[in-house]
Amino acid sequence: MTDNPFMTMKNIDKSFNGVPVLKNVSLKVEKGEIHALLGENGAGKSTLMNILGGVHLPDNGSVYIDGEQVKMLNPRISQEQGISFIHQELNVVADLKVYENMFLGSEIRNKVGFLKVEEMCRETHDVMATLGVDIDPKEYVRNLDTSYKQLIEIAKALLRKSRLIIMDEPTTSLAEHEVNRLFELMRSLKQSGVSIIYISHKLKEIKTVCDSYTVLRDGELVGTGSMERENPETITKLMVGKAISQERYVHENPFGPVIMEVKNLTSEGLFNDINFTLQQGEILGFTGLAGDGRTELFESLFGYRKKYSGEVRINGELVKIDHPRKALKAGIGFVPKNRKENAIIKDLSVIHNMSLSSMGNFESSGFLRDNLEKERFQYYKDALNIKVHNPQITIDKLSGGNQQKVVIAKWLEANTDILIFDNPTQGIDVGAKQEIYQEIVTLSEQGKAVIVLSSEAPEIIKICHSINVMYQGEITARFDGKSANEEEIMQYATGSKREAKKIG
Repeated sequence: MTDNPFMTMKNIDKSFNGVPVLKNVSLKVEKGEIHALLGENGAGKSTLMNILGGVHLPDNGSVYIDGEQVKMLNPRISQEQGISFIHQELNVVADLKVYENMFLGSEIRNKVGFLKVEEMCRETHDVMATLGVDIDPKEYVRNLDTSYKQLIEIAKALLRKSRLIIMDEPTTSLAEHEVNRLFELMRSLKQSGVSIIYISHKLKEIKTVCDSYTVLRDGELVGTGSMERENPETITKLMVGKAISQERYVHENPFGPVIMEVKNLTSEGLFNDINFTLQQGEILGFTGLAGDGRTELFESLFGYRKKYSGEVRINGELVKIDHPRKALKAGIGFVPKNRKENAIIKDLSVIHNMSLSSMGNFESSGFLRDNLEKERFQYYKDALNIKVHNPQITIDKLSGGNQQKVVIAKWLEANTDILIFDNPTQGIDVGAKQEIYQEIVTLSEQGKAVIVLSSEAPEIIKICHSINVMYQGEITARFDGKSANEEEIMQYATGSKREAKKIG
């Protein structure tokens, strides 16, 4: 570390409603450095970055840019200092075009005030080209895949010629080749003197791309140092305060009868000829790369998508599920991967988000039984370690990981026989992952049938009894969870290997 870092935060304190969130935290980032900011959900990472980004004011402490103290009174001041914040929850406007999102609030106009649309489109195209992406600048954002929405956020930071870019879980929605491209871009930015604060729970990525790290736990600084001198196990222990088991979680509980049977399920352009059975007490995994069709498959099974052919049987009875209400009635629950768009109502309280899918459990003669609702929330708060001091606050005040736990609590309370988890630990820290894995295993021990969709093969191997690998909308391999390995799964997930005997 040099004596004159580009950005320094000194002795930052911050409380909300009397609850301390940051306690005497300091952070230094060098010019041209990729610095990992690590910690469990609720450790204070987002609050610290929101102070740097001018969203919150600290109760105590100071921020320095190039050795000069700066009061980050609002986001505009932070942007003027060359700081860009790429949030985990995407901030693109779906009903605007790509170029309009790129220049929102800083439009290029001519002398009489008219928008210079073609110039903005040209600059948008050029900055997208540096990311290796070919997107029509005049395309509406709502028509783009999630990964492209993420790339728009990154491109906006490049367009502003930022000196410090904060990336909060930037690879969550990206395919593997897009992740590699992002890392190449980050290294290029670093060479040109741009600093990056990289927030991620994927320690493998952090080790690959970061120069140094700072770890927060419960709002306090617990460690900082050079990444090349540290191993992931040590960092994990700093984050959660204990070592994390790498063993398989799944237990050998006996399976019950077949509860779901899927035959020849096809939706043109999304998935083709899907066949599988699911037994009571079984944890069935589906993995592959982004765009493999697994999310679309299970969105169809839950009634989000209506255009598909084939047969679905629940407890031997043929069903046609064309609406989520029908799925719920058939005993299917679904934890989607995109919290912000599909799983939470951000202006509703934490506790009401939990009870959304099971309001009947809390009603009596048309009245809501508040005490029972609070009692059930307290149960899930303890079971899933949801970090919230007041369940009446709106859910958007929670960290992404704690929002995800509330979504899981919502479906646990709905008490369905079949539970589908789509990337259940997306954006969640290593400690919270273990809690969710344990909850999934407990569900299977109780006789629930569980389906887990995940892009992370090690996660699927860790908790699933059996594993389906998908590539371009088809199941290309099936493995027993006990004998599966990541390398072989990836061969099928990338399409480099395909054997009929694996799927027979």
